[in-house]
Order: sequence, then C-alpha cells, then structure tokens
Amino acid sequence: MTEWKKTLGLRAFGLFKIPLLCSVRPTILRLNRELCEVRIPLNYWTRNHLKSMYFGTLAIGADCAGGLLAQEAITKSGQNVVLIFKDFHADFLKRAEHDVHFTCKDGIKIEKQVKETIKSGERTNQALTIWATTPRVTGDEPVAKFQLTLSLKLKSAKSK
Repeated sequence: MTEWKKTLGLRAFGLFKIPLLCSVRPTILRLNRELCEVRIPLNYWTRNHLKSMYFGTLAIGADCAGGLLAQEAITKSGQNVVLIFKDFHADFLKRAEHDVHFTCKDGIKIEKQVKETIKSGERTNQALTIWATTPRVTGDEPVAKFQLTLSLKLKSAKSK
C-alpha cells in the first residue's frame, strides 16, 4: 500500500475514532518494517501563541510514529494484540517553528515484542524512541526526543 493510501487510512481512523488526531492532519512519509516517519504541518490549529508547534501536537506526532509501527507489526502477525502506550517522556530541545517530522526506527524491536507477546500470552512492555525534527529549519538536528513505553497484550477469546 502506498504512503498516501496509508495516510488516508490514518486520517479516516482519526476521524471516526480519535478526532483530535484527524484535526492535526498527519501525513505518513515512510512506513516500513524498520521505521515510520510522520509529518504534521505547523498551522493555525497546531501552533501555540509563540508560533511554534504546540506541545500537545508534538505528543500526537510521537504517538503516531510509534503506534503506526506497532500496528503494522500486529497486523502482519494476524493475531489480536492490543496496544497502548504505558508512559510518555518528552525532552523539548528547540522550538519547532515549521512542519515537524516524527521518526521512530524501532520497527524490528517492535516485531520481536509482538512475537514475544503472542508466544508468552503475557503483557510485554518496551521503550520506544521517537525523534522530532524540522528539516526545513534545523535539518536533521532534533527539536524534541520522546520515550514512550509500548505495552502489548494478546486479547483472549473470553475478553472479546
């Protein structure tokens, strides 16, 4: 599936399940087995009073980058695994004064976690790192670093 189709799917999911997600208009730039890169535009709806990206919008972008990688691995497994982020830590390094790209490169680690969750039947937790950059302003230099703990659990037949 091409990235624009994945983007439409993400926005439709946001529209029906998480309207706030849809409102920030995320675009999937890259999504494969190893990494996910999502862009959120800086605009009237996503900026703060200083005309930089609002920290709540930055949190949404980090959630998307890690969550999409996990959802892809879960879908490929064919099992009913439920994901949630257990905790969230952010280091804001610079003001995000343009469109922000959120990148998570923990895809292989997530695949292993999904397999372990299915094998053990127990909840598993793993820290993911997501970097936020503003390529048009700061290049590859990060404006924020996020640590999210991905928590996975195999959904049993009786809890459906």
